[in-house]
Amino acid sequence: MFKRAEETGAPSLSFTFEGKALKARNGDTIAAALLAADERIFRTTPVTETPRGPFCLMGVCFDCLVEIDGVPNRQACMVQVEEGMQVRRQSGSAEVIS
Repeated sequence: MFKRAEETGAPSLSFTFEGKALKARNGDTIAAALLAADERIFRTTPVTETPRGPFCLMGVCFDCLVEIDGVPNRQACMVQVEEGMQVRRQSGSAEVIS
């Protein structure tokens, strides 16, 4: 299980993942908040639909792609949680929106 280095402060932000209400701390990335909530599968691969979760947590591997507020292909490890965000798993590939 993922554990925070420091367990200080209570969660203060609310967001949803797959319609489920979750809490996060100020400054958490979406990936950190989801891991703290024991969520491990963030997306599935386009060809084999293999489940994927965060790997590098620094924006290099793209295994943590999610849909945030209706926008696909967002890296959960690079985006901080904001109040009221709606996050969903990304299923397969998504069209790039410019």
